[in-house]
Amino acid sequence: MRGTSSISLKISEIFLSLQGETSRAGLPTVFVRLTGCPLRCVWCDTAYAFTGGRTMTLAEIRATVAGFGVRTVCVTGGEPLAQKACLPLLRALCDDGHDVSLETSGALDIAGVDPRVSRIVDLKAPGSGESARNRMENLDLLTPHDELKFVLKDRADYEWARDNVRTLRLEHRCPLLFSPVKGELDPTELAEWILADRLPVRFQLQLHKILWGNMQGK
Repeated sequence: MRGTSSISLKISEIFLSLQGETSRAGLPTVFVRLTGCPLRCVWCDTAYAFTGGRTMTLAEIRATVAGFGVRTVCVTGGEPLAQKACLPLLRALCDDGHDVSLETSGALDIAGVDPRVSRIVDLKAPGSGESARNRMENLDLLTPHDELKFVLKDRADYEWARDNVRTLRLEHRCPLLFSPVKGELDPTELAEWILADRLPVRFQLQLHKILWGNMQGK
């Protein structure tokens, strides 16, 4: 890749774990967590990534990821797209032969993301306190290669998500993911609501939290 020798990013952590969510759940995955996020969701579980971290060159990040010997890579945050150099990072990881996914809030434009990347867009429900930040134009950019995620705090969040799915026929754009906020919404209740409404969505729990709790780097 040309012209990348001067590119650097602020990195919160790079670690190996099992992917806890999405259609890749259970796969050994290298996580590249970028520092910084313009949003402040009330249930955020990675607030430690808002600040700090260390500056790494693109070459250093690529070498670190390669050192784990795992093909599946997830670039996350914070909000990774808040750093402009996230785009060349995603491109470089794809060039290196990795199967790359991006976890993004959906508040920022996803149009520039390399098409080889699976974009996991988190559409913010009202209970997050950040639903006004949703960039709805992103929905028209989604393909079956991407996934749309809803993290739900209560029944009001569920009804908001359900109505968006039905009105916008979101299941025809990409796979849909419904998750309960841990400690706020009973997973069984959410599962029963999905079944009662026959919603074409995938119910998911955060596998990494079941295995390791809220440990950083897991």
